Amino acid sequence: MQDVGGIPGQEAGQESEDDFGADGPATSVKVGTLVVAYDAPEARPDSRALAVEMPVNVVYGTVPYAVMMLTPADLEDFAYGFSLTEGVIEAPDEIRGVSVEPGEGGLRLLVDLAPGRLREHLARKRAISGRTGCGVCGIEDLAALPIARLRSGKGPQVTLAAIQTALTALSDRQTLNRETRAVHAAGWANLDGSLLAVREDVGRHNALDKCIGALLRQGVRPDEGFLVITSRCSFEMAEKAASLGASVLVAISAPTSLAIERARCHDMTLCAIARSDTLTVFSGRERLILAGEEG
Repeated sequence: MQDVGGIPGQEAGQESEDDFGADGPATSVKVGTLVVAYDAPEARPDSRALAVEMPVNVVYGTVPYAVMMLTPADLEDFAYGFSLTEGVIEAPDEIRGVSVEPGEGGLRLLVDLAPGRLREHLARKRAISGRTGCGVCGIEDLAALPIARLRSGKGPQVTLAAIQTALTALSDRQTLNRETRAVHAAGWANLDGSLLAVREDVGRHNALDKCIGALLRQGVRPDEGFLVITSRCSFEMAEKAASLGASVLVAISAPTSLAIERARCHDMTLCAIARSDTLTVFSGRERLILAGEEG
């Protein structure tokens, strides 16, 4: 974590190319603050860790595609996951390599596509100037809203005990959020609820893309577990899960109406408002094994 408190001319979260270490830029910065109580006559000096938010220009070949605002960690995972959920690739072997380099005011994420895939991508390229993980910026027509391919097969059944285990474990694995209280997480749980991968980001879409990218790179099959996210479930989150081929998605916050519509379209089990003792099932009840139904 970089301490920027009290440095003249540098704001919280602002970094120069010289701040890049061997492992890349910092994911959090420490800043000086003043805490003011409503009934106190004086402010109290304090400090707080803030999550770094940085523009990352995703470039395929030599052609810029998107500027995404995200936490500069697990960028290779993000490249794979984002490329899949954007429809740029259909399989991980269509990416030949990923590299990161400093850019003006941020980073450049260079994705080397296989020649045939690059030609197809350039034929359908759309420009995105995204906020924190915006999933549909740059689309000019409603018909162009992304729709993942329909999954084959029914997908696995998941016990409520496994979901409860995953939710508890996810909280323990959110190291950056524990430090900053400002980032989302997405995790992939095995069918017993143990977490295989967890990724964090200031953007909920980015966290999910990073998690999906990690699964692609590890060759994890989508019928071997389920996704857990700490955010609300909008339609983009449901579509990204469907792009992976996941059949069960669990969200801590509520879903939107279109997310439920897309989950049903993809025959996906969508659970939300997930707490330590209850969750709400919005679609796909048949994949859940409730207490007493095991065996």
